[in-house]
Amino acid sequence: MIACVFLVVIESSHAADPQPPVPKEHAQRMKEGMELFGKSVRADLVKHCLKCHGGEVIKGDFDLSTRALLDDSGYIEVGNAKESFLIKLMTHAEKPFMPHKAEKLPDATIARISRWIDLGAPYDKPLVNRSNDGKPKSAVSAAERNFWAFQPLSVVAPPAVSNSKWVRTPVDRFILQELEERKLRPNESAARRTLIRRAYFDLIGLPPKPEEIDAFVNDSDTRAYEKLIDRLLDSPRYGERWARHWMDVARYAESHGYEQDYDRPHAYPYRDFLIKALNADMPFDEFVRCQIAGDELHPDDPLAVTATGFLGAGAFPTQLTEKEFESARYDELDDMTGTIGNAVLGLTIGCARCHDHKFDPIPTRDYYRFAATFTTAIRAEIDLDLGYGEKPTKAMVTSEGFPHMKHHADGRGFPHFYKETHMLERGDVRQKKEVVTSSFLQVLIRNGKDDSYWKVNPPQGWKRTSFRRASMANWITDSQHGAGHLAARVIVNRLWQHHFGRGIVATPNDFGVQGERPTHPELLDWLSTDLIHNGWKLKRLHKMLMTSAVYLQTAETDEKRARIDRENVYHWRRTPRRLEAEAVRDSMLSVAGMLDEKMYGPGTLDQNMRRRSIYFFIKRSKLIPMMMLFDWPEHLVSIGRRSSTTIAPQALMFMNSPQGRSYAEGLAKRLQGKEAAVAVREGYRLTVGREPTEAEQKLTTEFISKQAETYKQSGKANGAELALIDFCQTLLSSNEFVYVE
Repeated sequence: MIACVFLVVIESSHAADPQPPVPKEHAQRMKEGMELFGKSVRADLVKHCLKCHGGEVIKGDFDLSTRALLDDSGYIEVGNAKESFLIKLMTHAEKPFMPHKAEKLPDATIARISRWIDLGAPYDKPLVNRSNDGKPKSAVSAAERNFWAFQPLSVVAPPAVSNSKWVRTPVDRFILQELEERKLRPNESAARRTLIRRAYFDLIGLPPKPEEIDAFVNDSDTRAYEKLIDRLLDSPRYGERWARHWMDVARYAESHGYEQDYDRPHAYPYRDFLIKALNADMPFDEFVRCQIAGDELHPDDPLAVTATGFLGAGAFPTQLTEKEFESARYDELDDMTGTIGNAVLGLTIGCARCHDHKFDPIPTRDYYRFAATFTTAIRAEIDLDLGYGEKPTKAMVTSEGFPHMKHHADGRGFPHFYKETHMLERGDVRQKKEVVTSSFLQVLIRNGKDDSYWKVNPPQGWKRTSFRRASMANWITDSQHGAGHLAARVIVNRLWQHHFGRGIVATPNDFGVQGERPTHPELLDWLSTDLIHNGWKLKRLHKMLMTSAVYLQTAETDEKRARIDRENVYHWRRTPRRLEAEAVRDSMLSVAGMLDEKMYGPGTLDQNMRRRSIYFFIKRSKLIPMMMLFDWPEHLVSIGRRSSTTIAPQALMFMNSPQGRSYAEGLAKRLQGKEAAVAVREGYRLTVGREPTEAEQKLTTEFISKQAETYKQSGKANGAELALIDFCQTLLSSNEFVYVE
């Protein structure tokens, strides 16, 4: 901030402190600036800026209601409008543009405000009268509540469309309406051989066996595809596949992170809870409730108690000085708050830790009251009967009570900052403000309710927990008065994304102002309402999406339609997608006949293990190299959508790595003893689910023969075996193996 010795501010009726003499030319500039302020700039600021920045609310930590607060904000360079951040925002030279979501101010208005800043930005009095604390209440305005994500679910009916013969489920009507408006023709259904592979990878993350493909292709039952979906949803492999998706969102790992990155050897029961809950089709609202407060809602259910491992799954430093403990504790509260916001509500709540959220209606006070829900929540390791053997299993869960600490901040072994949560000035633990009580986000409280509506009182004599988390669980899944309508939209969008490659909202962890707008808002609300009305059951939703005409489409494309919608945002075709890291590795193990189907229990860091990839031990400082090649997350924060990169080391893994070669060897063992032509056909059927073309059959048969001869001439006694392995490695390296149409 540029100091300005000539500035004199008159902004209240209180007597000012004695001021040194002001040079004549500076006094003249001040007088001119004051006149400009009174004549027009005051009205400009009140009309265009004050509502969001010091009137009803304070957004972006920018309050211009008084001259002193304007100066503290850092938004202006007094005497230098050109370098002032405020002017850069107004001229749209930098984001976020101001006024937000409105046309740029008239050039004349910006010129007046710029001139006023050049003249010292003087005020004759505050823009609003202040209460005793000098600040407006952190209220959420009616206009802010009107943002689409905060609105109640719309009551909509599937629309009428022209091409009704294409429609298979109500979903198709919403899709087709958008396509017809854009004069886009949707594709017809893909062949059964394509559909079974698509369905297998979507629901269980493994390729279908050749005999399963043949049975489906030759099944004359008109409900054959529907029955296939039911069978896959009933498979225990379904839970393994979809638990991994949620683990991304939950930032799950089995070590603490930071420099020491000590292991959490008893974290895995949370991963097993996810698999079991999804396989049992636990209603999604209960799935969320258990992860926030399973120990309070169902204290006698070991599975529900292990679900609370969700809250403690984030990174946390383990070697701290006593001075660092309190700061680390607020970071831990921030991790819990931010993860619930991202995972369940699709909101970046954590952005309000230091100041009111710059874009979404989340005041800092709301953030700290939300975080106060977890004031006394801690990680704990307890013995539970999880059915893994005769002895109880130790599990890392969330509990409340006296943590085992090495220091004694208040003489009782229970640091004071585990008893209360303060608001912090700019997130700084050294600048504590008042103690806050637990509450929720104002913008997601409706119909005149307050936080007491969802409050759960502990049973008589109960002293183990506060039941604040149970209250939050009630609010966050209440679709009528609380946040449940948004939670439903978020999970529906996640399922849509995994089935179609892109969410209806393309930013699955951000449904706020900075996130993408839904491409099909009425469809999103219809699906969310349907989910709630049918008991929050996800398997039913999977089936509805996967039996729709839009899901069954071929990947056929043409330039005419691509020119209208090149990114396939409106789903006129099926977009082929590369498998994720887990599905790539698990598929290689499967076709090689090497997959160990053992479920549950501790994971391992051994890259050569043969269990599914979900059972890798996730150590934050020692991530599995092969998995990282295919965009495995770093497991530090909630990830709503993985990247899908194409890099040279991916190909090198198939061609040169010991793992890639070992999988090819396993596949070759399944083909040994067969004639070359038969081995070629079986190899194609096992890896890509189809017979080779005539050209492929001829070329690969010749390749195996010539490669065997080459090995023989070089002195290799097992040339035929090595040639077959080379052929298998080629199949595993093909695009068709790792991409699903």
